[in-house]
Amino acid sequence: MAVDRTTAPIIQDAIEFDFKLPPINKGKLDNGIPLYWLNAGVQDVVEVDWVFNAGTWQESKHGIAQAVAALLKSGTSKRSAQEINEALEYYGASFKARTGNDYVVVSVFTLTKHLPELLPIIYEIFTEATFPQDEIDIFKRNVIQRLMVNMRQCDFVANQRIDALLFGEDHPYGRYTKKDAIEAITREDLQNFFKDNFSLSGVKMFMAGNIGDKETKLLNDVFGKGHGEAVASEQTIFKVDTSTVLKHNIVNDKDGVQGAIRIGSLFPNRHHPDFAPMVVLNTIYGGYFGSRLMSNIREDKGYTYGIYSGLSPYAHGGSLVIQTEVGRDVIEKAVSEIYHEMDVITNDLADEDELLLVKNYLLGNLLGDLDGPFQILQRWRMLILNDLDIAHFDNNVRLYKSITATELRDLAQKYFVKDKFHEVVVV
Repeated sequence: MAVDRTTAPIIQDAIEFDFKLPPINKGKLDNGIPLYWLNAGVQDVVEVDWVFNAGTWQESKHGIAQAVAALLKSGTSKRSAQEINEALEYYGASFKARTGNDYVVVSVFTLTKHLPELLPIIYEIFTEATFPQDEIDIFKRNVIQRLMVNMRQCDFVANQRIDALLFGEDHPYGRYTKKDAIEAITREDLQNFFKDNFSLSGVKMFMAGNIGDKETKLLNDVFGKGHGEAVASEQTIFKVDTSTVLKHNIVNDKDGVQGAIRIGSLFPNRHHPDFAPMVVLNTIYGGYFGSRLMSNIREDKGYTYGIYSGLSPYAHGGSLVIQTEVGRDVIEKAVSEIYHEMDVITNDLADEDELLLVKNYLLGNLLGDLDGPFQILQRWRMLILNDLDIAHFDNNVRLYKSITATELRDLAQKYFVKDKFHEVVVV
């Protein structure tokens, strides 16, 4: 039947859609390593992720986690850094190691047909990395050089200081990079951290793409030998040491014409019942381009090109931080408007049009997260690493659709308490 192109299709709000997270396959390799895999997509490409408990939370010496992740493919007992990189490039593969507060995620993207050649190289990296001294020296020089450049930027310094104020400089979530810490890193430090935190007995593996039993068998053939199941390690408990001084003004450049503003408070992670409602509230306040902060401070006042507030959930806590950069002459006015919008959102109900717009925005983004195997895998990986399941996803969808303006105002009154926020201004 011919398509009638004279009549426009019916436009539906995202809030009217049904959201279904495709199921993921769960299994174990022969040695007990957990494997989560998703057969989706039509292109013969694949993503394989290895997730290690090797973030800053596991550090005994600052800077080690980032250094180990950056130097993973700097050499093994069989291959030099150049040989590893040439092999990856020959097969058109992308190798990325991303360090976070709680985990290191190592991801490989490649054509599915190249997995038989690539997986043994990755296995070799995880089991035989040597961290050559010359590569360490180059890494340290580069990191220190970048740090010296970045320390002249007010936004970089502000990002460091707000986390340190919220969690404490000795807390893994509050530490920030310092030159002397990088200089103090030794090869022995890297080897010990690698041995303790990159054991395959503690890894979780994820795979997505146009894949099936053949690809899972390949993974098992390479990674399913030895190592055994993970042994639970003793968890270190770090005390949050929030600064008692709420407001900090730092002159980083006496001739600077711009100031960086960071205003933040501690906030629970995804396991707390207020987290999902706060996603909606924060979006209204400063979480997207149409937010109240953006409308006021960018569009109306013209103080900045962009201002945002964001939630940062971690395994052992989290934060809510507002961030922007403005001209030095309007810093006080911008800060005043940020707190003014806090007053408004805690006292006045959001109107129906604004709330519907934000719900459609959040759910529209969620539709994007369900479009394609790699996006779906990322959603599942977040759930699994946080010990959550599909019920958590479904509950969040229902909440985004049903939450009311009154519930949001009550939540704002609970968390947007101005004298509980830390404030950092760096010029």
